[in-house]
Amino acid sequence: MSVFCGLECVVCLGCSRWAWKRLTYIGAYDSESWPPAAAEDFEPVPRICRIVLAVYEHDLSHPRYAPPGGYGLNPSWLIKRVDYDQTQGRCPPYIIYTDHDHREIILAIRGLNLVRESDYEVLLDNRLGRQMFDGGYVHHGLLKAATFILERESNTLRQLVCELGPENKLVFAGHSLGSGVAALMTVIVVNHRDQFGSIARNQIHCYAIAPARCMSLNLAVKYADVINSIVLQDDFLPRTPTPLENIFGSIFCLPCLLFFVCMKDTFIPERRKLKDPRRLYAPGRMYHIVERKFCRCGRFPPEVKTAIPVDGRFEHVVLSCNATSDHGLVWIEREAQKALDLMKESAERPTPPAQQIMSRKQSLKREHRDALERAVSLNVPHAISPTEESTAVVVSCSHAENQEEMATSSKSGGKTNWDELVKKLFTRSQSGHLVLKKDIH
Repeated sequence: MSVFCGLECVVCLGCSRWAWKRLTYIGAYDSESWPPAAAEDFEPVPRICRIVLAVYEHDLSHPRYAPPGGYGLNPSWLIKRVDYDQTQGRCPPYIIYTDHDHREIILAIRGLNLVRESDYEVLLDNRLGRQMFDGGYVHHGLLKAATFILERESNTLRQLVCELGPENKLVFAGHSLGSGVAALMTVIVVNHRDQFGSIARNQIHCYAIAPARCMSLNLAVKYADVINSIVLQDDFLPRTPTPLENIFGSIFCLPCLLFFVCMKDTFIPERRKLKDPRRLYAPGRMYHIVERKFCRCGRFPPEVKTAIPVDGRFEHVVLSCNATSDHGLVWIEREAQKALDLMKESAERPTPPAQQIMSRKQSLKREHRDALERAVSLNVPHAISPTEESTAVVVSCSHAENQEEMATSSKSGGKTNWDELVKKLFTRSQSGHLVLKKDIH
């Protein structure tokens, strides 16, 4: 009898310890060991957030939802606006905007619309391990949406890159659902830069705001030099490994689902997660905005931590009343601007010398190389070493000069050719328009 009582006590103590650790886990723990972000690297984030917010407006000349200070957009610089009627439900609405002040060509995509069935169809169009791309796995529906936009707008983007010059950056941005589409568009463009005026890789940037898990770990690390994910404190979406279709299929019982996922993932070893090639992650370099602390009430001055994590990459669901509110784009823009203002105030000089900027760029490259090496050392499926990555970049540049060589190397190197990708995802109707295929295996 005493033995059973002892076992019961051990079990109760173990369960109590687990419950305490899970209930007291806060989002700030995910990045507590990361270094602070530099103001010059984080500077575009609040501005990009406002541009994505502007996608929700019907008329930028008479905005209805502008944050304090306005969007900062010049309506005359708006190149194109595409709404649901024009996308026919294939992808969320988006805009193409040229920021001449910052020399950026921006394609911004809005987030999930809860009253639009077409947005749910994009999320639901996925099965675990269904779509392999560039040596990894990606979300099938988001990849189709990304390809649809690029097939539709590649000529426009190419013309803008050629007209405005190579010093202009090509920026893809999105929130929530749109962040996954923007990230996968970036992957396609980086691999097929010859289709976009042979733009340099370091001139392509992506800002995934409150990102969805849309690509496997090897791809998330591989493209960390061009994709940036912005996460506010306890946001549930970057942390939830549950497929997106299950999350938004149970949107009205989201707290119950998050609690179940939290319990389930607690018993999955970290090594097993890393070994799963089909497990999707938030893409690229992570910027984590932290504004709350353990057992402290209210919000604190936000600070931004950044890293390219491999293991422990936002794996723990946070059981917090702010898990859904931190997903809101308005809050992210507001806190990102506060954090940027604090960074600039704490800086000794508003503009660092050129030597310091060069040193910062070298450290970012070194961090990306270290992350690639870390992924290889952890035996992440399909991870490549920095040497193989640099070789792939050189091969990609030579492809832009020779189309036949590009096709041959694509087949041997495992890359997805632009024409092959479009042919796989689309078919032409009798009228000559591109139509999404129904069955893709």
